[in-house]
Amino acid sequence: MAEPVDFIREIIRDDLAAGRFDRVHTRFPPEPNAYLHIGHAQAILLNYGIAQEFGGKFNLRFDDTNPEKESEEYVAAIKRDVRWLGADWEDREFYASDYFEQLYQWAEELIRKGVAYVCDLSPEELSRTRGQPIRDGERIITPPGVDSPYRNRSVEENLDLFRRMRAGEFPEGSRTLRAKIDMAHPNLNMRDPVLYRILHARHHRTGDTWCIYPSYDWAHGQSDSIEGITHSICTLEFENHRPLYDWFLDQLGVHHPRQIEFARLNLTYTVMSKRLLLRLVQEGHVRGWDDPRMPTLAGIRRRGYTREAIADFVRRIGVSKAESIREIELLEHCLRDDLNKRAPRRMAVLEPVRLVVTNYPEGKVEGFDAVNNPEDPSYGTRKVPFSRELWIEEEDFREDPPPGFFRLAPGREVRLRYAYLVRCTGVVKDPSGRVVEVHCTYDPATRGGDAPDGRKVKATLHWASVPHAVDAEVRLYDRLFTVPDPLDVPEGEDWIGNLNPDSLVVLRGCKLEPCLGEAQAGERFQFERKGYFCVDQDTRRGLPVFNRIVTLRDTWAKLQGKLEERPRATRRAWPT
Repeated sequence: MAEPVDFIREIIRDDLAAGRFDRVHTRFPPEPNAYLHIGHAQAILLNYGIAQEFGGKFNLRFDDTNPEKESEEYVAAIKRDVRWLGADWEDREFYASDYFEQLYQWAEELIRKGVAYVCDLSPEELSRTRGQPIRDGERIITPPGVDSPYRNRSVEENLDLFRRMRAGEFPEGSRTLRAKIDMAHPNLNMRDPVLYRILHARHHRTGDTWCIYPSYDWAHGQSDSIEGITHSICTLEFENHRPLYDWFLDQLGVHHPRQIEFARLNLTYTVMSKRLLLRLVQEGHVRGWDDPRMPTLAGIRRRGYTREAIADFVRRIGVSKAESIREIELLEHCLRDDLNKRAPRRMAVLEPVRLVVTNYPEGKVEGFDAVNNPEDPSYGTRKVPFSRELWIEEEDFREDPPPGFFRLAPGREVRLRYAYLVRCTGVVKDPSGRVVEVHCTYDPATRGGDAPDGRKVKATLHWASVPHAVDAEVRLYDRLFTVPDPLDVPEGEDWIGNLNPDSLVVLRGCKLEPCLGEAQAGERFQFERKGYFCVDQDTRRGLPVFNRIVTLRDTWAKLQGKLEERPRATRRAWPT
């Protein structure tokens, strides 16, 4: 596969050629306040891939500066996800909390330089005095902010107050440490931003050691510097924060990484915001962070996605500076392409009706050779038991078939996959008139599914032997939302109304060929004619549970033609 070419890699090559850096060191810096989603997969694979391509290093660092929203559960989940994607941080697992003392000492240095001060404004007052953007027709005007009345405190007073903040003398939210930059700066992030706030909360790693916590902006760039990061690759929402990133590093005169921004991944038929995903979990719209309908890495892994398919998807979409929304059909295309090559084929009857081969000897059982994967002969074959009574799909029989229906019907002949041609001779109904049993006769000369006289049939059905079939639960997962952009709702309406009520359909009493009874959690199969399925972690001995990963039908090629006829859809950035 050719080495990727994009604007980030070109910048890195230019930096190396110009001598700005003599090495490459990247990092993935998640906040441990939620589970990772597929958008994070792009960032992980981009940062790790660049480190690999340039012979550099890759760090995993947790930017754990907000103890009220962070937990060890999220830390553990993030590490599982990064490992699953194949990114190896070796022994370089770091935390912003590792640097709390150094960050504090640097904050005192800024105070001594006269470029940081303790402010007593409340959060509401602070926000108001920084100035608010005003729309003037098509323009956005940001009037100058108002200096804090505490902005000109002496260095000595600021040091004293800051040390007392650390000692816990003041109530939560009563004081902050702010940088003294420019309250009229056109970039609001430069209007005396907060470095520290008082927060009497227990930290998942440092416990009660600290009652002041650094802001993300203050901790992020300095953590990059401490670790020797050369290229701090961020998503576009941090572009307006770059001047502040640079200002802090320049004031301290320490190692200065280069921040580069790219457009984050947005995907149709889902939401890609931690806040919105958390709402889905907390309100019970899904069964947790690892619900297979969620775009979280835990969810799509449980559903049965492969890391190879995700890497292929990320490679295909590349990186860009332009915000856009990517079609989920492309992701599903990458998934099918990968599963088609690796997933063994099996027969599974999801909504069964009994078929009796009336002229087949009672008690007789035959074994038929079934191909495990036609894409790869090395997968070999397996034996599938055949008997007088079989299960077939209820939808594969119609007593009064409509035009274009070529499957089983009275008087019609079809092929049973790998076995025989059978002809329908009658049905048995229950008192309500529902067909509960289909009767057929078989032609012994058609063993293997081909007729010696050359006659053809128009349909091939999958099946399972009644005495040998394994009972299973099958969960049919579909898209979580009914519309491509779930947040595109009229003013005053809730995006939750776009949830798909059929995103999960649970089928019980499904009948599977016997070898599937031994399948282990995480194994993937193609159920012939039905789709790709994965064994769920809820599987118990005697009752396997399967998740539908994706259907067999690939709509990407058809959709791609339509997309080429119109400009790529763009959208606002997702809320964070």
